[in-house]
Amino acid sequence: MATSAVGPGFLTQTTVFTQTLGASFGFVILVSILLDIGAQLNIWRVIVVAKKRAQDIANELLPGLGFAIAGAVSLGGLAFNVGNIGGAGMGMNVLFPSLSPIVGAAISAVIAVTIFLLKDAGKIMDRFTILMGGALIAMTLYVLFSTETPVGEALYRSVWPENVDVIAIVTLVGGTVGGYITFAGAHRLIDAGVTGQEALPQVNRGSISAISLASLVRIVLFLAALGVISQGVILDPSNPPASMFQHAAGHIGYKLFGMVLWAAAITSVIGAAYTSVSFLKTLHPMIEKHSSACIIGFIVASSLIFCFVGKPVTLLIIAGALNGFILPVTLGTMLIAARKKTVIGHYEHPVWMSVVGWLITAMMAAMSVYTLYTMFLK
Repeated sequence: MATSAVGPGFLTQTTVFTQTLGASFGFVILVSILLDIGAQLNIWRVIVVAKKRAQDIANELLPGLGFAIAGAVSLGGLAFNVGNIGGAGMGMNVLFPSLSPIVGAAISAVIAVTIFLLKDAGKIMDRFTILMGGALIAMTLYVLFSTETPVGEALYRSVWPENVDVIAIVTLVGGTVGGYITFAGAHRLIDAGVTGQEALPQVNRGSISAISLASLVRIVLFLAALGVISQGVILDPSNPPASMFQHAAGHIGYKLFGMVLWAAAITSVIGAAYTSVSFLKTLHPMIEKHSSACIIGFIVASSLIFCFVGKPVTLLIIAGALNGFILPVTLGTMLIAARKKTVIGHYEHPVWMSVVGWLITAMMAAMSVYTLYTMFLK
């Protein structure tokens, strides 16, 4: 779940919002972390106790609801995957400037399909991604300590912001626990047989540690970006995170980040396709039978959409916001299921957890409506 969250959208959103909000972005991060933990803890516990996938739980509550959720999550996954493909193209463009992001995205799509088809290639890619993740953290820490980051200002504005950006909150929450990402972890637990009430301590640890890991990376990246921006640097709008590392770590840092961005994008492309298709399996048995072909088709469709639309940075921001709209529906459904004995048996979902969950559902629903109006209707 953490590796799914820390993709190109995560990197781009953090850098872009730091540039627009400055130290006040710390408040957005703090609020999003609290919302993320409350939402994911509720969702994971219900799914693991019910021993069923989210869409199957929803269909038990109301016939057809699971199909609607499966379609919404898969569409959100497609939006994210278009952005992920764009992120891979941005990474390729950094590594090989002669390649445009669109050409880089097309090449990356072919590589993603190859990795998916070759089992050993997938294992090698996993190790490579871990290595690149370590490199990202090391580079970010270097930027953080090599610039005069106004840490005191960031801490102060994290609890007393100059302004509150609702769209940024929805985008960050959507990019972390909205749509398919939170289910990537919960459904993996189901597949691994980590189910039932006896698994709840493990679920609690896994859920909170996944959010904590992703949030720690975001905080460090935010402080590093704030350090660069506070020096008066204007980031390149075509690739803000890469531009930030170029200013702070020079040409070598710029190229290394291009590799990190590409690796994060490729793994996110495969992960988003896999999880989105796992939801579509509910719609028709043929999808279950030909799941590998559907995953490849999902990657190809994402790539074609990006090649026609372009604008990778904009797509990565919008994808997070769109997935933020899905969370109130999925979280609300799981909270209703938590009170149905036919779904969860003798399990008693903590009252305080339900109250927190419904508050998050209401907040995200209201903020999503505001975001929808501001971004698309105003």
